[in-house]
Amino acid sequence: MKTLDGWLEHIGRQHPQTIAMGLERTRKVLAKLAVRLSCPVISVAGTNGKGSTCAMLESILRAAGYRTGLYSSPHLVRYNERVRIAGEDAGDPILCESFAAVEAARADTPLTYFEFGTLAALWLFQRTKIEAAVLEVGLGGRLDAVNALDADCAVLTSVGIDHVDYLGPDRESIGREKAGIFRAGKPAVIAEPDPPRSVLAAPGEKLLVGKDFSYTGDGAQWTYTGPKGRRAGLAYPALRGALQLRNAAAALCALDALGLPIAMQEIRRGLAEVSLPARFQVLPGRPQVILDVAHNPQAARALAENLATSGFAPETWAVCGMLRDKDIAGVLRELAPRVTRWHLATLPGPRGAAADELAAQLGNAAAKTFASPAAALEAALGSASGNDKIVVFGSFLTVGEAITWLKQHRTSRR
Repeated sequence: MKTLDGWLEHIGRQHPQTIAMGLERTRKVLAKLAVRLSCPVISVAGTNGKGSTCAMLESILRAAGYRTGLYSSPHLVRYNERVRIAGEDAGDPILCESFAAVEAARADTPLTYFEFGTLAALWLFQRTKIEAAVLEVGLGGRLDAVNALDADCAVLTSVGIDHVDYLGPDRESIGREKAGIFRAGKPAVIAEPDPPRSVLAAPGEKLLVGKDFSYTGDGAQWTYTGPKGRRAGLAYPALRGALQLRNAAAALCALDALGLPIAMQEIRRGLAEVSLPARFQVLPGRPQVILDVAHNPQAARALAENLATSGFAPETWAVCGMLRDKDIAGVLRELAPRVTRWHLATLPGPRGAAADELAAQLGNAAAKTFASPAAALEAALGSASGNDKIVVFGSFLTVGEAITWLKQHRTSRR
C-alpha cells in the first residue's frame, strides 16, 4: 500500500457492504484520531445542487483569503478530486499518509470506502491547518459519515426522490434524513422552496429561501438579500444552469449566518472564478458536447430546462449510462422531449445497468446500445453534424469515462 491505487484497493475491501448507513464506526475512529477542526465547518446536503453550492462556498472563501478544505464525492476521474486544500486537489503522497493514519486508528473496526475516505479527509484538514471546511454529504445526512462532525452551519439545497432504498420512498422520509445534519442552536439554510414538514420540524435555527433570504436576477446581474442585508449588482456565477442563482444565494446565506466578514469584491470574484466539471458543462468545439451528472428525475428536469434555453440544434444526441438502482424510467422520461437521437451505454460493476435495460425503459426503437459510455460517445461524435448537440449524462461514471475519452482524443474533435 505504497501507492494511492494500492490504498484505494485496500479500503474497498474493509467492509462487506458498499453502503452501510450508521455513524457508530465513524465516530469511534474519529475519536481515536482526535480530530478537532478549530475553524468554521459548513456541511451541505441535498438531492441536487450540493456540489455546486460547495464549489461556490469554497471559491468565495478562497477569494476572501481563507485557507479552505473541501470534501466532496463522488469523483469523476481521479480520487484526488474528493479532497481539496487551498483550492488544489490533494496529492497522492499526502492522501496515502492520511489513509495510513486512519488504518492505524481503526484497528479492527470495519469501515466502508466512503467512511474511510471521510475520516482521512478530516484528519488531513486538521493536519494542514485549514481555516474553513466545506463538507458535502454523500448520502442522505443523518447517518452519513460526514455527519459524525458537528457543523457550525448546515445547508439543505433540495429534496427530491433518490436513493429510496436507503432514505425512504417519499419527500417526507428523505427530508427527515437530510435534515439530520442540522444542529440545535446552529443555523440551517434551507434552499428547497417547498420543504417537507419533516425538514421544518428538525432542530436548528432555520433560514428559509423566500422568507429569510432571497434572490432576483435580470439576466445580466442579480441581487441577494439575506440576514446581513442586501447585495446588489452581483455577476452571475460562472456555473451554468437556471438553478445556480438559488445555490449561490444559499452559499451567501450560510456565510451571512456564520458572520464571516466577506467583502462585495470577494463575493464577485468567488462567483466569477468558481469551477465545477460536469454540471451543464459546455465544452468548446463542434459538435457541442455538454456534460452533466444528472442521475435522478429532479436533476434530469433541470437538465432538460437548460437544454431548452441553450439554443437551437438540428439534432440533440444523448449519451446515457445509469446505475440500476436509480429511477431510470423517470430520468429518461424527463429528457425524452429534448433528445432526438439516443446512444445508451452499459455501465460496469454490480450496480451498473445494461444498455438493453435502459432501452427497454425508454421504449424508443431507434435507440442504439453500446458496451460503454466511451463507445457511445465515439459513435455520436462520428455521426453528429457540427451544428448538433451531444449531451452526456446519467451517472458520474458515464461522465467520468467521457472526460477520459475526450482527453485522449481531443485532437480529433471538429
